[in-house]
Amino acid sequence: RPYRCPDCPKAFKNPSCLRRHRQLHTGERPHACPVCGKAFAQTSNLRQHQRVHTGERPYACPQCGKTFTHSSNLQLHRR
Repeated sequence: RPYRCPDCPKAFKNPSCLRRHRQLHTGERPHACPVCGKAFAQTSNLRQHQRVHTGERPYACPQCGKTFTHSSNLQLHRR
């Protein structure tokens, strides 16, 4: 892992992973929600957040049909 973080002991296999990690140290959040302005470091987190506004619940329990905005919530439900 040749790409070392200058702010902590972590190292990464490629520069893009290091860049994403460095956002933790800098607090950079370049992806803002156009509806409410809440900002995120990663595009994927913005996409998940936007479901709050759209009401989209793409993860459904195959046994009871209950739907969720995040796959992790479905996984917890199924336990």
